[in-house]
Amino acid sequence: MSTAAAMRGCSGPYQQLLSQLQRQTNLTEDTSSLLEPYIQHQDLKTPILRGSCTEHPGAFPSKDALRGLSKRSFLWTVNATLGRVLKGLVTLQKQLLKPQDLEELETAKRNIQGIRNNIHCMSWLLNGSSETVEPMPTGPGPWLQLTSALDVFQAKLEGCRFLRGYHRFMGSVGWVFREWGESPSRSRRHSPRRALHKGVLKTRIFRRGKRPVPRGHLPW
Repeated sequence: MSTAAAMRGCSGPYQQLLSQLQRQTNLTEDTSSLLEPYIQHQDLKTPILRGSCTEHPGAFPSKDALRGLSKRSFLWTVNATLGRVLKGLVTLQKQLLKPQDLEELETAKRNIQGIRNNIHCMSWLLNGSSETVEPMPTGPGPWLQLTSALDVFQAKLEGCRFLRGYHRFMGSVGWVFREWGESPSRSRRHSPRRALHKGVLKTRIFRRGKRPVPRGHLPW
């Protein structure tokens, strides 16, 4: 999942890296870190509009799907999904926001990149495992489609639904990482191929209005 040069920046034992990933996913699953500020900024605060802000079915892998993967396949899938999320956030920013409008979005992008860095390192630690990496089945994926056919309100609502799915997905990822901590030797493959059809480098966690604070810092 990463180059040898990047892997030279990875250090620290498995449990330390896992704890950092658990903290990072706890932060990113919190809707107050991005979705709620977006709802306020886009004036989607009424109960009816909030009720319409639901995740598109199948846009993100479900918790059961993720739990059905081997560890290495799980990491591969989370990394690929977060790569698509980053592209979706860029689309959201270009079409609906200005850089100064929602600083939480920039914070979210940095935190996602930090998680991906740690996933690269975790994958490297597991590289000697006998587990095979199952390819992720093709699907719509968490792409944010803001086409010219959508009016402004529809585009705002699509952005809201995308972010709702993102936070739910991060909660599911965090659940799996917590299971790893409870039984680190247990394989993640419960039923192969069931998965998606159902459905550390220097890393800092950034919070709005605060200076970056190292959390579980892994040295170079």
